[in-house]
Amino acid sequence: MSERQLSVVICTHNPREDYLQATLAALRAQTLPVNAWELIIVDNASTPPLEGRLDLSFQPNGRVVREEKLGLTAARLRGIAEVATDVIVFLDDDNVPEADFLEAVRAISQEWPRLGAWGGQILPKYETSPPAWSKPYIHALAMRQCDRDFWSNVPGDVQSTPCGAGMCVRRSVAEAYVRALKADSRREALDRCGGSLASGGDTDLALTSYDLGLGNGVFAAMKLTHLIPSCRVEEDYLLRLIESSAYSQVMLAYYRGTRALPRSRSQRFYDWYRNLRLDDRTRRFESVKLCARDAAVRDIEKIEREMTGSNHTSLTHGQPH
Repeated sequence: MSERQLSVVICTHNPREDYLQATLAALRAQTLPVNAWELIIVDNASTPPLEGRLDLSFQPNGRVVREEKLGLTAARLRGIAEVATDVIVFLDDDNVPEADFLEAVRAISQEWPRLGAWGGQILPKYETSPPAWSKPYIHALAMRQCDRDFWSNVPGDVQSTPCGAGMCVRRSVAEAYVRALKADSRREALDRCGGSLASGGDTDLALTSYDLGLGNGVFAAMKLTHLIPSCRVEEDYLLRLIESSAYSQVMLAYYRGTRALPRSRSQRFYDWYRNLRLDDRTRRFESVKLCARDAAVRDIEKIEREMTGSNHTSLTHGQPH
């Protein structure tokens, strides 16, 4: 058996150099010995390519691999195919893990064999302080703080479902996820690709743990900092992010067996009336959520017509109309 126990996979596309360097510096400072883990950076069609531009000499088991198919799902699948261990740690190119992060991952993997996916705390570090009005919406930037551990084997338990940043999965879960995507490639659109802010792929991967009879967990001992640039606390970006998240949630639920129904006439009237009573900015955010949900329901109806052979029109999933 290889002495390597963990594989760290970073999927990146045209990364911000100072952020990625901060991620690598944090990995260089890990207290877990380098022979206990490997580092795989998946260069997802970056221009120029990352090969030869990064110093990975601190990690003898480190390498850059190239994935030309654009999209986080494609990059994640390439990373899964490359790993040589039973536990995979997914980091983003703007994540700065604490020095004992990988040690905590290894300890949890050994102490909690019934968990198939787990994560930890995600603490924000803003380039620019977010404006006060953004408080109801910045949760969508993937942040999580907790002072105790959560775990569950009940699907739908949000507190114990890890976010994509710093998510750890057992190889058996990752391989089951790969099989699920091969069976229905439309699920690949749940992740970001190009300008899309779709955001359901990491949750789909975490929920695959339940498909295998395993659980999910979130642990306070695992801490990382999420570096957040100024553009991500601007209204236009947050509107797009909230819209894409609302769309992705409906599509993910559908692929996992729960079909959202169209809003009734009375529900539409209620939503319209309620929005009239909101301030302009809140109305914009509520409107994009409702429109995204309606777009997802329409796309699901198209999918089902295609499946019955009554409509062969192709769809572009993951983008609200």
